[in-house]
Amino acid sequence: MKKILLPLIISLVIGIGFFHYSRNSDPNINYERFNVVNPGVLRTPDERFNKIVDYPFKPNYLTIGDTRIHYLDEGPKNGEVIYLLHGEPAWSYLFRKMIPTLTEAGYRVIAPDMVGFGKSDKYISIDDYSHQMHVDKMTQLITKLDLNNVTAHVHDWGGLVGLRVIAEEPDRFSRIIASNTSLIAPGRGFLKDLMTYISYPLFKLGIWIQGPASWEEFIGGDGFTGWIRYSRYTDNIDVGGIMQTLGSVSDAERIAYEAPYPNATYKAGAQIFPYLIPSELRKNEKAYREVFESWEKPFLIANSDNDPVTGNNPRMVEMLKRIPTSQEIVINGPGHFIQEEAGPEYAQLIIDFMNGNPKGFTIEQKVINKDDIL
Repeated sequence: MKKILLPLIISLVIGIGFFHYSRNSDPNINYERFNVVNPGVLRTPDERFNKIVDYPFKPNYLTIGDTRIHYLDEGPKNGEVIYLLHGEPAWSYLFRKMIPTLTEAGYRVIAPDMVGFGKSDKYISIDDYSHQMHVDKMTQLITKLDLNNVTAHVHDWGGLVGLRVIAEEPDRFSRIIASNTSLIAPGRGFLKDLMTYISYPLFKLGIWIQGPASWEEFIGGDGFTGWIRYSRYTDNIDVGGIMQTLGSVSDAERIAYEAPYPNATYKAGAQIFPYLIPSELRKNEKAYREVFESWEKPFLIANSDNDPVTGNNPRMVEMLKRIPTSQEIVINGPGHFIQEEAGPEYAQLIIDFMNGNPKGFTIEQKVINKDDIL
């Protein structure tokens, strides 16, 4: 059966590859007017960040390959390390309400911006972004800073990247908190192994068949695929609008989330991120089998009950429960970006988890009028 299926799979992958829509750097754009620091690499001008609210942190930079990575390093240098990794389309600004609580408790906080986000460099072409690229960059940041005994908090795409980073360097990490995220993988078995080969090509075909989604379709409740179809095909992804819709941020905070992107050319990373979610199922499955299924250290699943992105999806939680030490807490009230709606409370949950007694909490649900964002 395998001899029959393998050629079929290869043909399917090749055929569906033709459906892959690629937006490379446009030869008609004069890139001399952009802040190009390396071939194909942009850097957001510092002045874009001069007037953002509530972000008094000193920038730190580390050059990894052809990109400069920005990260926050707050709190005592000899403190136990808490590693905060953002997702789509946020950056380390997301954690500004949590950092004071964590540092006042004596912890050292490391919060990087992934390539394409925040103050880190940005590739011009979407084809330069991949799940593995993000894993490689963030793994190198951990090793170059020589971080050990790390408690990792990963959110959204930070889970897909961060959990793979942990699988690369498991001895450096002592605890994990996964928030409104998962490490997507099919599980064990021949048919599930088969899915690791064909799921992404079929996924791309499905998105191609459905075609672009408008902003109105996306925020109007078209679900996960609507988010992917909107971000994948739009000419200028509305980062601030997404944060205001899913994170209940103010107008001033919206400006801060838009600050990394002087124009649409800087947004390739934010644009392609959702489309890459199922792109490396085999590597994700390998991480479970080689690291996480035998994980003996504390692992907390901390999801919000009002998350329109994951919907507290039982399947996503089920995947993480392959980890034998996993325990689950549901936080009542917040949407997808708990860190925005309940930053200090969420930071205290992390501290309690580190002390062996994590406790959930409830906050009043914030409501955004979608008509104000359209």
